[in-house]
Amino acid sequence: QVQLVESGGDLVQAGGSLRLSCAASGRSFSMYTMGWFRQAPGKDREFVATINWSGADTRYGDSVKGRFTISRDNAKNTVYLQMNSLKPEDTSVYYCAAARTTATLMRLVDVGYWGQGTQVTVSS
Repeated sequence: QVQLVESGGDLVQAGGSLRLSCAASGRSFSMYTMGWFRQAPGKDREFVATINWSGADTRYGDSVKGRFTISRDNAKNTVYLQMNSLKPEDTSVYYCAAARTTATLMRLVDVGYWGQGTQVTVSS
């Protein structure tokens, strides 16, 4: 089992950058596929990015490709989401997610564990 705690959410102007962190408790963090999802008010939760156990395989949602970068540090039990060139439409609660049963974490149904979320607000 793993517990996830996100941090780094903030209010930022359009064009700015933020880095989100997700700290995982428990052992065997390196065995988990990790992901980031987001949910804006009144909208469904959507896939943002995923990274496999080694960090060698990363995938992104179409709306964030080329602007966001997911990475992980298995020694620190932490996964990151570097967000650049932020847009007002990136405003959402961002959730960290983990799974052991899939090589990529792109579907809500595959998520085994969720963090509590961190708010990102991008002003125009």
